[in-house]
Amino acid sequence: MSGLPRTILSHTEHRETLSRLLDLGDRALTTWEVTWSDFLTPPELAEAIRWVQPLGEIHLLAWGGYEQAERVRVAIARSELPLDPSVVPLAAIEISGNFLFDPASHRDFLGSMLGAGIERHKVGDLVGIGERGAQAFVVPELVDYLTLHLTQVRTVPVKTRAIDLTELKIRPPQIKEITTTEASLRLDAIASAGFGVARSKMVELIQADQVRVNWKSVTQPSHHLNTGDLVVIRGKGRLLIGDILITKKERFRIQLTRYS
Repeated sequence: MSGLPRTILSHTEHRETLSRLLDLGDRALTTWEVTWSDFLTPPELAEAIRWVQPLGEIHLLAWGGYEQAERVRVAIARSELPLDPSVVPLAAIEISGNFLFDPASHRDFLGSMLGAGIERHKVGDLVGIGERGAQAFVVPELVDYLTLHLTQVRTVPVKTRAIDLTELKIRPPQIKEITTTEASLRLDAIASAGFGVARSKMVELIQADQVRVNWKSVTQPSHHLNTGDLVVIRGKGRLLIGDILITKKERFRIQLTRYS
C-alpha cells in the first residue's frame, strides 16, 4: 500500500499536524483499527476537514467531550468502519482549591498544567467552576501524572482528581438569532451588528488581529462574508452567517446566529 497522498501538505498552513493525521490514516488503513489524534485547535481541524476528509479511503470524527468544544481529538478509520464519539479517548480532571481571594483565569490554570510538564496538545477545553477551581479535558494517560504533580495554581494549593465526564459543569451556550440589513457584506458591518459593537470599535478589533473568520485571521474590515461563514472574537463568542437575501432596495438582509 502506497499510503495516503502527501501532496496536500503543500497547500496547508499546519503541515506538521496534517502530516501526523496522514500517518494515523495510513495506520488505520493498514490495521483496520481506529486511530486518534491529540487535541487539535479549530484552525487545525478546519484544515483536516478540508484536506484529509475528502481523501475517500478514510473518514474522520472530531470530538472534544461536548458539542461546542473548541479543542477536539480526531478519530480516523477506514471508510468502511463506523465512528461515534465513544471511540475517542477522553478523560476529565477537576482542579479544586479556594480561589475566593486569589481568582485564577483560564490562562492561569493552563499555565500551571503546562508548568507541570504537560504539552499543550494533550489538553482540551478548560471549564471554570468559579472560586472553586476548574475542570479540564485531557488525554487519559496523563490523569495519574496530573493528580500527583498539579498541586498549585497561582498562590493557591489545589487538589487534582479524576472525575467522570458526567460531572463536568458545562453550561450550554446562549443563542441569539439576529436579522440585520446592510448595504454590503463587509466583515466590519455584519460583525458590528451581530456582536452589538460599534462599527468603529469593530474595525479596531479586526485591524488588531482579534477577529477570526472560519478560524483564520482576517485583518481587513472590508473582507467579504458568505453564508456559512463563522466569525469568532475571543471573549465575545461566535457568529454564524445564515441566509442572505437581497431586498427590493438592493440591500442585504442577513440572518445571524450568535453563540456566547
